[in-house]
Amino acid sequence: MPKRRSRKREEGDETRTPGMARRPPDSCKSPNQSPSSSQSQSQSLRLLKTIELWKILWQAAFPVGTEWDQMDNVYKISWDFSNLKSAFEEGGVLYGKNVYLFGCTEPQLVHFKDQIKVICIPAVVAVVSPFPPSDKIGIKSIQMEGESIVPMKEMKMGWVPYIPYNNRHLPVEQLKTQIYTLKCTQRRAALKQLHKERIKQYEYCLPYFYQPLKEDEMEKDTVVQIMYPSEPPVVCDYDWDFDDFEEFTDNLVEEEVLTEDKKEDFKNFLKQRVAEEKKKQREAREARKKAIQEMSPETKASFANMRFYKFYPVQNPKTPDISNVK
Repeated sequence: MPKRRSRKREEGDETRTPGMARRPPDSCKSPNQSPSSSQSQSQSLRLLKTIELWKILWQAAFPVGTEWDQMDNVYKISWDFSNLKSAFEEGGVLYGKNVYLFGCTEPQLVHFKDQIKVICIPAVVAVVSPFPPSDKIGIKSIQMEGESIVPMKEMKMGWVPYIPYNNRHLPVEQLKTQIYTLKCTQRRAALKQLHKERIKQYEYCLPYFYQPLKEDEMEKDTVVQIMYPSEPPVVCDYDWDFDDFEEFTDNLVEEEVLTEDKKEDFKNFLKQRVAEEKKKQREAREARKKAIQEMSPETKASFANMRFYKFYPVQNPKTPDISNVK
């Protein structure tokens, strides 16, 4: 008499992919079931599994720049990214390509379930590149004078191969994956141990993409963000192409943004910031030129052919109407 499976084993069976039907044992097959019927059933199961894997692919891409307390709300809605699936199929823009995916969210006022409310709409950015398109994160907020560029590892982020659930028992070297997703290993349970400033950094970050073949916007920007330390601080933008030090400072005094006794000190501070910004731009141009000179033809071609695609959810009856906010 065959030994009955334990209750523990039965519970373990329930860890299959959500929405998947359990494959019936051979003893449960109908005696009249033909081989072709069995084959068709097997194909249907594989199709179901494939659909489920594509449904969760977008969730594997960490939504960088999203507030931690909004993460769960993003995944509560059954967003439809079937357009991402189509892009990977034959004829799609990502078919047969080496692709790096990262997520992001955009808070928008939308109509959903008879209400008008702000919802974080997820999007997935696909980068077609033969190598990781970036190993750095840019952090920028309204309070910061400029953008801070840090290694991804500092924010506990990095690119990892996308391994579908049905292949996670295999060694990574056996998987010929062409899909990589941005992953963050920062545990949410440990957030309470971090300083508030550190937590906020996650809300202001995005992958930093260095494109040496193209002139950076920073290299031709003539506007300097000024934050002069006073009480209250003087916050303004100075354009060295159009503004004059003397006239600009006099206007601030007339508008009572700056006191007369601080005028000369502010002017010196302003000149120093402009000099620093010009030096930074000059060094960036020189570094870019040097990088291009030392670059192999293959690497140049890879940078030239790098492509970015952004995917928003497809509209369906179960999701908010985002047709006017994409």
